[in-house]
Amino acid sequence: MFALVDCNNFYASCERVFNPNLQNKPVAILSNNDGCVISMSDEAKKIGLPFGAPIFKWEQFCREKNITVLSSNYPLYGDMSARVMNILADFSPEIEVYSIDESFLEFKGFEHYDFAEYAVKMRSRILKWTGIPTCVGVAPTKALSKVANKIARSNLKQSKGICIIDSEEKRIKALKWMPIGKVWGIGKGLQKRLEAKGCVTAFDFTQISSDWVLKELSIVGWRLQKDLQGISKIPLEEAVTSKKMIATTRSFENTYSDIDNIKERISTFAASCAKKLREQKSNCHVIYVFLRSNRFDKSQQYQKENRTVMLSYPTDSTLTIAKAAVAAVETIFKKGVKYKKAGVIISGLVPNDNFQLNLFAHENPKHKLLMSAIDSLNKKYKSDKIKLANQDLKRTWKMRQERLSPKYTTNINEVLVVR
Repeated sequence: MFALVDCNNFYASCERVFNPNLQNKPVAILSNNDGCVISMSDEAKKIGLPFGAPIFKWEQFCREKNITVLSSNYPLYGDMSARVMNILADFSPEIEVYSIDESFLEFKGFEHYDFAEYAVKMRSRILKWTGIPTCVGVAPTKALSKVANKIARSNLKQSKGICIIDSEEKRIKALKWMPIGKVWGIGKGLQKRLEAKGCVTAFDFTQISSDWVLKELSIVGWRLQKDLQGISKIPLEEAVTSKKMIATTRSFENTYSDIDNIKERISTFAASCAKKLREQKSNCHVIYVFLRSNRFDKSQQYQKENRTVMLSYPTDSTLTIAKAAVAAVETIFKKGVKYKKAGVIISGLVPNDNFQLNLFAHENPKHKLLMSAIDSLNKKYKSDKIKLANQDLKRTWKMRQERLSPKYTTNINEVLVVR
């Protein structure tokens, strides 16, 4: 059996743990730089605030409806997530942290357990130890546990946050309830193809020929179909310790139309990527640089430019990566355009101790020693004191977070004071 444990309205729930005045009231959480709504409480959803709403357009609506709008407090959410996942690890050694607010658990050797009682115990412990409400779906496969979790979440009063699919009758009933577009792993494109095939519900999908699914939807679609049929084909995934791609993208506090400011930002973003690259002991082959104007500014046409750079040899050197990124942005920069966002993405990652050498080009051996020294000093002083010459030494990027709550659990100066 598998369980999917999902935290309800996680960001809003984290805020409510430390500010009980927000309980049972509409709450909305904003994205980076207080851009748009990325999470909200059930009360805010009922009022009609849409996901992705740009806050500058919905500010008046939020004031009229008394919706509390907060900036994203990522240190708080990350810490609360770790606490929830640590609690779940006590209930099964087989756990896959699927996202910041949900995890899959596999129950091997739990044949004689009462899963309804076990699910109640999980929910109660998480709520008591962290204050975060959750829903638990338990079923014979991962895909079915997702369905069970959605059923539990759809009617909290009736389900009390728990749904167990432990019989063929319950499986069929659950799949007939689930629209095909809401099934885990079914995107809009695939949804249209399946609806054209006559699939309205998840149950309809399980009745299609497996040969057709394998031929038309690949092995991924076939595994999903088998999982929904109650035949486990999607195993827990092992934790990925190394990323396949590293990105640093930012919206600027103001728009920039001069190349010097853009180059300084790109150099800083490239340095950030290179630092993360060394932390996971990898090198990169590819650098992708992009520029974007403000899509909400109707006074100018929306502009987006990008450039991909293929390196002759894999590297983790800030000097090499920043130089290539700055050279790339010089080729895509357009005079007169007011840019609002930029980013550097590095990919083609390989281990730094096992990669194909180039006979005619290679990294300067001095870079390894230099990068090691810079990383050691920056770590010692807990900030990026040492930068490249083309970076602004006095400038540090800081998100606009005008509605930020305190870092209750990660900053000793902001912990709650009990009187």
